[in-house]
Amino acid sequence: YQEIVRQVKAMIAEGRLKSGDQLPPERDLSEKFVVSRTSVREALRALESLGLIEIRPGEGTFVREVSVEALIEPLALVMASQREAIGELFEARRVLEPAIAALATGRATPDEIQEMERILEEQAKEVAAGKTGLSQDAAFHAAIGVASHNRAITRIVHAIMDLLTQSREESLNTPGRPTRSHQDHRRIL
Repeated sequence: YQEIVRQVKAMIAEGRLKSGDQLPPERDLSEKFVVSRTSVREALRALESLGLIEIRPGEGTFVREVSVEALIEPLALVMASQREAIGELFEARRVLEPAIAALATGRATPDEIQEMERILEEQAKEVAAGKTGLSQDAAFHAAIGVASHNRAITRIVHAIMDLLTQSREESLNTPGRPTRSHQDHRRIL
């Protein structure tokens, strides 16, 4: 059954099986793979539990649409369970954010740039009032992710920012840090 799982996964990855495609009946699969129907059923259950196929009683077995969220969610869960790895998350930010900003530079619409401008104006008011500007900090990073026009990047940015909320809050409570953060964001924009 593991060989069937491997081959079906490969066919989906290579685009030979696309979302919505119907798989052949169990009988045909058992002949094709020269295995028992029990092995085919086990393979189908494994593929279904991976979220790659959907078994519809009376209709057949179909390849599911694999969303970006479904691919990224396990990464977000692993990151959430490893909260002590804050240093590694900051390192990931340092590596990813310049590349994300570079993508956004070439793809951002005038409306998206205007929204970033609005966020930074709001952040400037918050900082001038002696506040941290934490929510605008997060909103600015999220806006850059959106402007990259890549759903996987947007989801990764949200996951990292969610996980770093507490440490960013502590950082922004350091005297002078909110002003430097705003100035950095201005330069990025």
